[in-house]
Amino acid sequence: MTFPSPLRYLRTLPPGDRLIMSILGGLVICALIVALYGFQLRFLIEQPAYGGSFTEGVVGTPRFVNPLLAISDTDRDLAALTFAGLMGHDANGVLVPVLAESYEISPDGKTYTFILRQNAKFSDNTSVTASDVVFTVSKAQDPALRSPALANWANIRAEAVDARTVRFTLPKAYAPFLEDTTLGILPAHIWKDVTNAEFPFSSRQINPVGAGPFEVSNMSRKGDGSISSYELTAFKGYAIGRPYLSSIRFVFFSDQSELNDAVRRGEVQSAYGVASGRAIKVPYSRVFGVFFNPSEEPVFADISVRKALSVAINRQAIVNESFGGYATAIAGPLPPRATVTAIPLPSVDTRVADARQILSDGKWKYDEASQRWSKGDTTLAVTLTTSNVPELKAVATQVQEDWQALGVPVSIELHDAGALTQEVIRPRAYGALLFGEVIGRTPDLFAFWSSSERTNPGLNIADYSDKEVDALLEKIRQEKTPDPTDLATLNMLIANDYPAAFTHTPDFVYTIPSGLHGVHITEVAAPSDRFDDAAHWYRNTELVWPIFAKSK
Repeated sequence: MTFPSPLRYLRTLPPGDRLIMSILGGLVICALIVALYGFQLRFLIEQPAYGGSFTEGVVGTPRFVNPLLAISDTDRDLAALTFAGLMGHDANGVLVPVLAESYEISPDGKTYTFILRQNAKFSDNTSVTASDVVFTVSKAQDPALRSPALANWANIRAEAVDARTVRFTLPKAYAPFLEDTTLGILPAHIWKDVTNAEFPFSSRQINPVGAGPFEVSNMSRKGDGSISSYELTAFKGYAIGRPYLSSIRFVFFSDQSELNDAVRRGEVQSAYGVASGRAIKVPYSRVFGVFFNPSEEPVFADISVRKALSVAINRQAIVNESFGGYATAIAGPLPPRATVTAIPLPSVDTRVADARQILSDGKWKYDEASQRWSKGDTTLAVTLTTSNVPELKAVATQVQEDWQALGVPVSIELHDAGALTQEVIRPRAYGALLFGEVIGRTPDLFAFWSSSERTNPGLNIADYSDKEVDALLEKIRQEKTPDPTDLATLNMLIANDYPAAFTHTPDFVYTIPSGLHGVHITEVAAPSDRFDDAAHWYRNTELVWPIFAKSK
């Protein structure tokens, strides 16, 4: 027996029945399609897809897009995206291998051996070798180049064991050394014939070749020749995987107000230091305060003076009025950390009365007529030195008001950043210095508080010396993971000596574009740290079956 095909059977039906059957058939097909689509949605997963871009606004003009010479935030931003180090940081701030495939640390903690990835390449498609690493370190160590990286690499021996193996030998164990290996690696074949004198003026300073996640594809200049914008495109040969974003465009502005206006007008979608509804707020690994220098101003050798001046400061007013709430008040040398108990803040309500009592207990006499404090032939007065950047000027004014309310006259001296470093800080030509210290992700306070760092180029700007603190600093330096108890003890010892009136830790505020995903920033030591995981930021997505999902 044979059966007619459905189509032949359909033709035998009356026209009305054929129409009904056709409609029913169409509905069945549509239902199957919808069911299949729903089935797929149930089991498909969304993952990042390649493509998309955004425009970032920054203050300043690039000059040295080079990890050895980058001194401005603008330079460091661009260097962070176009160069890569042996190590880098993931979205959680954890150190991970980038150009390195693996590394080993000797039992005594003094030898670090790195194996480079076979696929590690520069953006000109040449391989990254151990010779490039050794060359970069040797240039960092060259005092004639005057690299900011010199302090991290002095007295470290670097040697190329073979094309993919590099070994570092330290004079003594130093656990935070892995942080130093995030230094961007230069291509030796491009830079080896450039003299130190020519180094800062090379065209490669603004058109770099590096091994980072992005490469410079275009730049625009203003009529005066200064750079107005950069176009960075994804480097498909990036050692740990092609970035999802196709490009990032940087637009440069002369000052913060100009940048703020551009964000409001929608000309740029992202910028740090600009608060908005799309802003990310994370803590800086920085501390600010007034550092007392008793070598220049002997009155600061008196702990009652240092303590009274510290207690008198209204830190919460600094946070609210100078930073609009985007900061945290502190009274110790460490930024706020979950693992270390914060030093208690002086009472806002009784701080002036408490400070007066401290001075009185220290044998200082207050003259009601002159409204001044004196001790013997010394009248207490302070010259407060700082940078002329708006934030520090605002903090200096607040500190001035607080100290004058105590009966201590204060004059403020402002310097531009370059002059402050060269003419004031290096020769230690100040009595009280309002300044900041970049502590870093690994809290190493050695350079700031060890007695061996009291003179230039050391960073102990308070001329501080304490044997117990020195011993603890050395111990912490050798711990693979700093012991929270040691850090808490160190924090307390320094705070109780009042070598500085610590005031605040600023927040890092970063406005990002709507629709930009994968941005996870936990802590930053420098603004450029926001780009640590930029290779994993994305704007586009796609649906795939789990077995085809990318792991990156």
